[in-house]
Amino acid sequence: MKDIKTKKGFCYPLGSTFDGQGTNFSIFSAHATKIELCLFDIQGKKELKRIEILENECGIWHVYLEGIKPGQLYGYRVYGPYKPQEGKRFNEHKLLIDPYAKKLYGELIWHKAIFGYDTDSPEQDLSFSKLDSAPYVPKSVVVDDTFDWQNDERPHIPFEKTVIYELHTKGFTALFPKVPSNLRGKFEALSDKSIQTYLKWLGVTSVELLPVHAFFPHQKGRDRVNYWGYETLSFFALENSYLSRDSIDDFKSMVKTFHENGKEVILDVVYNHTIEGNHLGPTLCYRGIDNETYYTLDKTNKRFYYDSTGCGASFNVQNVNVLTLIMDSLRYFVKQMHVDGFRFDLATSLGREKTEFRYNSAFVRALRQDETLRDVKLIAEPWDVGMGGYQIGAFAPGIAEWNDRFRDVVRRFWRSDERQIGELASRISGSSDIFGYNNRNMWTSVNFITAHDGFCLRDLVSFEKKHNEANGEDNKDGSNDNYSSNSGQEGLIVSQEIKTKRLKRAKNLMATLLLSFGTPMIVQGDEFFNTQFGSNNPYAQDNIISYLAWDAIEKEGYEFICFVRRLIKLRQHLKIFERTRFFKGHQEKNTHYKDLAWYTEKGHEFTAHDWQEHSRKALSYLVYEKDTLLYVVLNASDQEISWKMPPLKKAKKWEVLIDTSDSFSPSKLQGSAVVNIPAQSVIAIKITG
Repeated sequence: MKDIKTKKGFCYPLGSTFDGQGTNFSIFSAHATKIELCLFDIQGKKELKRIEILENECGIWHVYLEGIKPGQLYGYRVYGPYKPQEGKRFNEHKLLIDPYAKKLYGELIWHKAIFGYDTDSPEQDLSFSKLDSAPYVPKSVVVDDTFDWQNDERPHIPFEKTVIYELHTKGFTALFPKVPSNLRGKFEALSDKSIQTYLKWLGVTSVELLPVHAFFPHQKGRDRVNYWGYETLSFFALENSYLSRDSIDDFKSMVKTFHENGKEVILDVVYNHTIEGNHLGPTLCYRGIDNETYYTLDKTNKRFYYDSTGCGASFNVQNVNVLTLIMDSLRYFVKQMHVDGFRFDLATSLGREKTEFRYNSAFVRALRQDETLRDVKLIAEPWDVGMGGYQIGAFAPGIAEWNDRFRDVVRRFWRSDERQIGELASRISGSSDIFGYNNRNMWTSVNFITAHDGFCLRDLVSFEKKHNEANGEDNKDGSNDNYSSNSGQEGLIVSQEIKTKRLKRAKNLMATLLLSFGTPMIVQGDEFFNTQFGSNNPYAQDNIISYLAWDAIEKEGYEFICFVRRLIKLRQHLKIFERTRFFKGHQEKNTHYKDLAWYTEKGHEFTAHDWQEHSRKALSYLVYEKDTLLYVVLNASDQEISWKMPPLKKAKKWEVLIDTSDSFSPSKLQGSAVVNIPAQSVIAIKITG
């Protein structure tokens, strides 16, 4: 490589920025003593030149190189003291990726050279490794972010009209029959007309993609695969294995296609920890650039880390430079990638200051004031594994939250557990006891029965115990509290009678989800009764356990998918579910009806005594909104119940919309009529007049 003319350059933007003539390189490190920019050949194997960065303004090191164009591969070597006991882990022998790199090139090879210490030393991380890691780590790439969006417009679907579909890019497309085999498992597959047609037919409004930031699923030398992608390396670069043309335009084209089909794209993002893990983890980026800035260190011994994530070390979001990195990442994916929202993994960790969660943490305040992020969906997973980590209901207005209490009580109720109806009523009606504060809206509650983490719907009604043997952890991983039921026999191979019972229970669970108030979320494959063979933690299963088996859909699956589609269409048709404010239980003005009322089988509203009846396993609710009444009966008992309809004298037309039993056939439906509600069933009735 010929001599390159260098200039002082600029602090901002951070990362590598091509301006048409050359590239500005900028990186933050508060404690480094020297930084070298390393340029590599097109294959990333030969280091062509090292350039010492001489400019350092307030911890931002920068240099401008004339003639350096998009496609140039590079990395950094950062110098400074190696004193793990003081939290300093600089090692110039380790090539580091740019935290702001928009693309990475090459594989991560799990070799002892990628560790900052000598892995063979009895001193472990207190030792120092002089092995060069460059041959084993991916290189950062200078990119050109221009893309012809052709007047792309975001759907801007209101939360109250949203139905979220959680989707894994590879697992959803790997076996999709109409997608060309060379595109399966890629972003480009999701752009395929057959997949877009399917999602449109199903009726979901927003796809939530499991992590797409670079995470390197196949790591040589490691026992388990990083299939889900929650061990993130970069917060800007996309996962290379999802790119069919080795271009970030694949992702942009996918988003554009979703928008053309009226669908939103939400990203599941993992800013709470990284793939570098604990003190024995590799040195790939943040640890080598400035360990004590990027990670939260143990107060009593800086050799170790504070960890509220269960993954080794918490990202130090309370540091202003780390917070800036996260906010820049979010804005990049909104402005340059046109995504429509984010789901924050272990969001409680992001809201911790001095290791304690704060309602008004710097992270939450930054989200709320940012003009770019105000206009997209923000969803928190409101817990982590640290002290005081369960913070459901504690996030600020404008941020929706996963509601695991909805998941658990609905599972218990349809398992016929006692003492469930009180909490069930709260969850169905939007969980105002959790979210009804600070002018928050009903859509704040993201309701779900299943998620990527835990049993899928079919396994929830087919297994009473987890079966995670394939993970190689002696079935000790994954939750033991699944509130599942197998209907009498463990496993998938059962009699037709048990299959019928399971299908009915699945219909009850799905109907409860989509007839409840809040924002519903469905997991890929649940709509056609896909199985994960009893695994409730397939994080490492890059195989048929996790892939959707499209060609193996059974008879029950075809029946179920039509049922789910009908529920989604029904929800979208009934304006009742577009309500944003919580119910008050008061009579609406100029009407005979309350906005929400709960009825017993005797046709009268619930009393305090009725709510305290522990053995009760059935209830009904009547919702009024704009001249429409929806009456829903939930019977989780094993007995048919004689049920008196509520006394609605002026109602003229009663129409059965949903019957999960397929056996509800009353001779007449009207106010005060008595009908038989089948055992283990959901009946939904529309009343007009």
